Amino acid sequence: MREIVHLQAGQCGNQIGAKFWEVISDEHGIDPTGSYNGDSDLQLDRISVYYNEATGK
Repeated sequence: MREIVHLQAGQCGNQIGAKFWEVISDEHGIDPTGSYNGDSDLQLDRISVYYNEATGK
């Protein structure tokens, strides 16, 4: 298994990192609260690459 390490440093890095997560979330149908609101099974394909499901507690 491979691991993905995502690092952000400085103002520019944080802005790019925030945009990265915005795009990834949008591609997979994840809203800002972390809930799935997509409309396609394709959005759930390989979602586990960046996300792990957890309870809302």
